[in-house]
Amino acid sequence: MNDFKKHLQKQLENPEFAAEWERQSPEREYVKAIITARMERNMTQRELSERTGIRQSNISRIENGNCSPTVATLQQIADGVGKTLHIEFR
Repeated sequence: MNDFKKHLQKQLENPEFAAEWERQSPEREYVKAIITARMERNMTQRELSERTGIRQSNISRIENGNCSPTVATLQQIADGVGKTLHIEFR
């Protein structure tokens, strides 16, 4: 187990931290999905920017978790990487 995973496991023992970690799960999921889809197509952020019309700096902010994209923005990104946006409640 790497140092980050060890540290995370220790932090998750704190109920307040664990609750916040779980609350942020959807954000981590869409960030991971965007990065994975982009990398599967060997696209840079700049190339995704050109395909979507979204500024590269905004794509960077989304991928770094520094902003919350709208559903419309997520749709643009999905279109740009040739994927279908799917949102569900579990």
